[in-house]
Amino acid sequence: MLAVLYDLHGNLPALDAVLADTRAAGASSFVLGGDYALFGPWPAETVERLKTLDARWIRGNGERWTASPGDAPDDEVVQGAIAASREELGEAAVAELAALPESLTIGATRFVHASPLSDVRSFLPEPGDDEAELLAGVHEDRLVFGHTHLQFGRRARGGIELVNPGSVGMPFDGDPRAAYALIGDDGEVELRRVGYDHGSSAAAVRERFPGFGETVARRIERAAISV
Repeated sequence: MLAVLYDLHGNLPALDAVLADTRAAGASSFVLGGDYALFGPWPAETVERLKTLDARWIRGNGERWTASPGDAPDDEVVQGAIAASREELGEAAVAELAALPESLTIGATRFVHASPLSDVRSFLPEPGDDEAELLAGVHEDRLVFGHTHLQFGRRARGGIELVNPGSVGMPFDGDPRAAYALIGDDGEVELRRVGYDHGSSAAAVRERFPGFGETVARRIERAAISV
């Protein structure tokens, strides 16, 4: 059984809760879908925990932005989080994460961070006008992606199965529980949620990183990007 974890954002207690759930479910390997450290209260500790897993990794926009801050939005919250993440991770880890591959294919499933076209343009629970563009060149039966922090699964036009496992560390769908997915040996996908003390994670990012931490804390508390 394969566990699929996306958008962890340095939230170590959320990750630990998910890992406990994966063990109980019998998962033996992992795909890690990007955005491991940026914005969270425990960026380095989260990456170190992930390194203990039997996992295949891909890069998210968070890893790209952390290595190249000029590519990220000129926004006080984003740039403050990047500076903190760079300091916490160190130069070598920042470079290592930025060098991860952009996609991974296992059998008939392709894994990307946001879409095959971009690490910041993604799919939504309802089809968008650009969906055909984002799916151009996809020949696999299933596409797994994250970035929007919205857990869902549906079929795209043409029959491709779209799966967003949701965000481990910072969901935006109104449910503060950590989100991830399991892919069984039979290929079936199960979307899962795991409760943890998200209030303590919010308090930790406020305390550790007072510059950008208030915005991130509210997002963790409310499970919403609009704060």
